[in-house]
Amino acid sequence: MSELKLPAVVKTRAELITTLENQRDAHPRQLIGLVMTMGALHAGHLSLVEEARKHSDYIVVSIFVNPTQFAPNEDFDAYPRQLEKDLELLATVGTDLVFAPTPEEIYPNGESRVTINPGPTATVLEGKTRPTHFAGVCQVVHKVINLVSPNVAVFGQKDAQQLAIIRQMVSDLDMSVTIVGAPIVRAEDGLALSSRNAYLSPVQRETALSLSASLRAGVSIATQGGTRAEILAAAETVISEASATADSQATLVLDYIALVDPVTFEDVDHGPAVLAIAAKVGTTRLIDNYLVEVK
Repeated sequence: MSELKLPAVVKTRAELITTLENQRDAHPRQLIGLVMTMGALHAGHLSLVEEARKHSDYIVVSIFVNPTQFAPNEDFDAYPRQLEKDLELLATVGTDLVFAPTPEEIYPNGESRVTINPGPTATVLEGKTRPTHFAGVCQVVHKVINLVSPNVAVFGQKDAQQLAIIRQMVSDLDMSVTIVGAPIVRAEDGLALSSRNAYLSPVQRETALSLSASLRAGVSIATQGGTRAEILAAAETVISEASATADSQATLVLDYIALVDPVTFEDVDHGPAVLAIAAKVGTTRLIDNYLVEVK
């Protein structure tokens, strides 16, 4: 059995542009797909590449831990970095090119003088506890899409608020790229896959299962025709019980459970909705969500 071919790697904007120009010259009818990651890849990321492959012929994956989306008290320095392992994983799903720049390459002048205001959707839920986060996300997504000029860019539903804001940015700024959302990938026990799961001890991971259990309780009420209040109450009950019984090394502190419009992230009483949760397990902040229909 032959060894998997590792994707080509470029680390500068100039190399990226030249490589893609050559690719387009050689294959002018090819569609280019983009998947943006911060590395520490897992099966969830690989599913994004597989989704991109459905829509495009040549896949570019960026691996960049973006400093502008981390607050001063967040885990930028501790965020796992494992480029060689990531390349091996990407080879298994047929990635063609990896763009792995340094912060200095993406932000050569340090802090950008021109930034993107991500709008009102960025002020709620994740935006309340991480007020600069989505501006940083929009900045780097806009930059990398400009550099790659993909036909399609795939983002995960796990970061539902990020996906909504990126879609809004692409629409409002007339960016010529199609944004595709890919479903959340879960472990067999229901935990949403996340690079931050690596921070969890075994007992903390067990406690973290209460996030998805909470959401499933809410989804169950929604499918039975429950009201907004009933859906949220069912989800909150699971978290409250889990918090009360959590091990001292696996404390569970709820940030929010919310039922919101999938576009605006405003509270919603009926129709399509995102049932979202954020909580700290020990010192690790986790998020999860399910798409529901409120009748």
